[in-house]
Amino acid sequence: MKITVLCENQAGHKNAKSCLAEWGLSLYLQTKDINLLFDAGHTDVYRHNAKRLKLDLNETDFIVLSHHHWDHVGGLQHHGFKAKKNLVVHPELIAKLPAKEARKIHNDFQIIASAEPLQLSRGVFYLGEIPRVNRFEKGLFKEKRMSDDSALAIKTRNGAVVITGCSHSGICNICQHAKQVTGQKLFAVIGGFHLFENDPKAVEGTIRYFKKERPKHIYPMHCIDLSTLARFYDELGIGKLSAGDNISI
Repeated sequence: MKITVLCENQAGHKNAKSCLAEWGLSLYLQTKDINLLFDAGHTDVYRHNAKRLKLDLNETDFIVLSHHHWDHVGGLQHHGFKAKKNLVVHPELIAKLPAKEARKIHNDFQIIASAEPLQLSRGVFYLGEIPRVNRFEKGLFKEKRMSDDSALAIKTRNGAVVITGCSHSGICNICQHAKQVTGQKLFAVIGGFHLFENDPKAVEGTIRYFKKERPKHIYPMHCIDLSTLARFYDELGIGKLSAGDNISI
């Protein structure tokens, strides 16, 4: 399995001369059975970077949107797909988009809406709506529950790989749900963690959680501030992925 960062807030050093960055997230998952685009950033940056990295997005089997926010969904307005792709979303997601964007998505994609976990391919799961199961994560955005916030989980011989967009439902809530859906322990957690120093309860609780769970790979990106990222580096030895970077598992 290979995961390539097509869009992130920063460009990775290795491809800094060829890849662009913007505030947003887009990841490309390639397994033996499936190619999957997870989120699309805000503009066409993900397409530009895919071309530079010699990835043909027309070979995508599924597109999955983690939630309805502009910095994860907006890029689909510039998609350029030659065929109508399967788009997996929570049932509430598209209704939360601006009307013009929603119409284009309805016209251009085959929509698969599910609030329940959905197996997309062998060992690859869309997690659906995330249960809120711990006390240290609010699982809210602007004091409201975001039901459409979801993620991916992939079963591997070493454990579950969790891929997140912004984790508004709580990164640890997502991981607990992924463990239940896959029946595996955590092996890797990659994506937006939505953790900031102004929410110390969530930061402390998340660090405790990962110290207990001990996944081998932790790659927070996109929506995590510098001080929290530094704590994760000091206490958990995390890595940082940016646009143009990839990881093989």
